[in-house]
Amino acid sequence: MNLTNKVVTDVLSNLGIESFNDMQVSMHDAIISSNEVMLLAPTGSGKTLAFLWPLLTLLKPGSNRIQCLILTPTRELALQIESVWKKIGSGFKVNTCYGGHSMQVEIQNFSSPPALLIGTPGRIEDHLKRNSFVTDELEFLVLDEFDKALQLGFQDQMASIILKLNNLKKKILVSATPSPNIPKFVQFINPNTLDFISDENSKLDLKLLWVRCNTSNRIHKLIELVSNLKDECALIFCNLRETTEVLYNEFLSNDISATFYHGGLEQEARELALIRFRNGSVNFLISTDLAARGLDIPEMKHVIHFELPLKLDEFIHRNGRTARMNTSGTVFLFAKERNELPDYIDEEVEEFRSDKSLAIPSVPLYTTIYISGGKKSKINKVDIVGFFTQKGKLLKDDIGLIFVKEYYSFAAVKTNKVSKLLKNIELEKMKGKKYRIHIAK
Repeated sequence: MNLTNKVVTDVLSNLGIESFNDMQVSMHDAIISSNEVMLLAPTGSGKTLAFLWPLLTLLKPGSNRIQCLILTPTRELALQIESVWKKIGSGFKVNTCYGGHSMQVEIQNFSSPPALLIGTPGRIEDHLKRNSFVTDELEFLVLDEFDKALQLGFQDQMASIILKLNNLKKKILVSATPSPNIPKFVQFINPNTLDFISDENSKLDLKLLWVRCNTSNRIHKLIELVSNLKDECALIFCNLRETTEVLYNEFLSNDISATFYHGGLEQEARELALIRFRNGSVNFLISTDLAARGLDIPEMKHVIHFELPLKLDEFIHRNGRTARMNTSGTVFLFAKERNELPDYIDEEVEEFRSDKSLAIPSVPLYTTIYISGGKKSKINKVDIVGFFTQKGKLLKDDIGLIFVKEYYSFAAVKTNKVSKLLKNIELEKMKGKKYRIHIAK
């Protein structure tokens, strides 16, 4: 490694980890020594950190130009990469551009160009057409989840972008599944390929169970299944956005805490859905394949395929949300008959036996509270904890995860303390200002 011991120690300390894993060390060495690198590694293995921390060696501190571009298929993945980069504490500026974000704000941010630019293909192509930034010192390109980007139809945008990058020295492609073909426009000629998928898949402690159902009782079987999970959380996958919302309404009518998530939601609604799931305010996230990759959500013991995907790679990505990092997981497959399971499931699958006497899942331990102020109001986590404990009369143990966004914040509060909190702070000010504070919906 070319990094000094102090730099490595500082990065590990900032990230709160003891060491880099074998894949991350191998990736660092490959990126430094090779101009074309492909990383194939399972979800949850630390791929983002694997391609980010070598940049500490590659980026030039004195430059005032963009030096590295990271393209990613979704805004959530772009924001997660940005979060990891900031945690590293590199000192290099980062900007993130994506659809749904203010174009004017993004253009203004380029007045002081970042060393690292992260974005979705459509938005980055738009900026290039507007000449929002220059590319004369852009030497490093990362395509994260490149297989998904190609599936989502970003080929034209990606081709347009790459053809404008005339000074590239290194290209890095990253995915959790092998891609059958790399398009010619990527100009990926002789890559150094690091494949950590085959070895990892052989170690997975993943149990597959078949849930027998038909069209008329499928939703009933799902309610019955989640009641058998004994208040443990699960990701429930559907193929259509409409199905996620239908299931969400069914869960509500059965007094089961859940939220839904898909690409048609506004950014704030998507953020809130993930936050409520991460902080324990809901037990079940009902989602399209958008939740199969690149999201910063806790590892699940259970993945439920209410609707099975058409392709093996999406099945792998969905299942990658469980049995991670040497833990076990259970995957439930909904189908009318065992022989109707897709061809990509080539093993004998045991049938799930339900205990029909169990009650529906309990009310979650936490409830998410919305606060109408965030970073732009100079509010931080310490301010919220202080306000809730001093004015709201809560104990610190009553407060869970807190997320402070640009213009608003979310805090998890123990459900049995929410009424007390809201009553105590109804007329109170935080840092001299009155904010709207209520249960997030």
